[in-house]
Amino acid sequence: MLFLLLGMALAVACTGWFKRRLWGWRLAVVIIATQVVGDLVNVLSGDVVNGAIGFTIAGGLLFYLLRSEVRAAFASGNMTSVR
Repeated sequence: MLFLLLGMALAVACTGWFKRRLWGWRLAVVIIATQVVGDLVNVLSGDVVNGAIGFTIAGGLLFYLLRSEVRAAFASGNMTSVR
């Protein structure tokens, strides 16, 4: 049941992301930030390798999402200038 809810949240985020909606960006940030926290918990609970790898990947994605150029593209609805 939880994976079904996760899949639905990801589908909604994907829809907003491709339509360049600010709510889609916000939902993506929340989902990725939750992943970062989960990976950090894994590191602290002893699963260092898997947690560190996940934390690095999700942290990189979160860093990209929080860049001012990406935020501005979603605020304006235009993503042609984002690299």
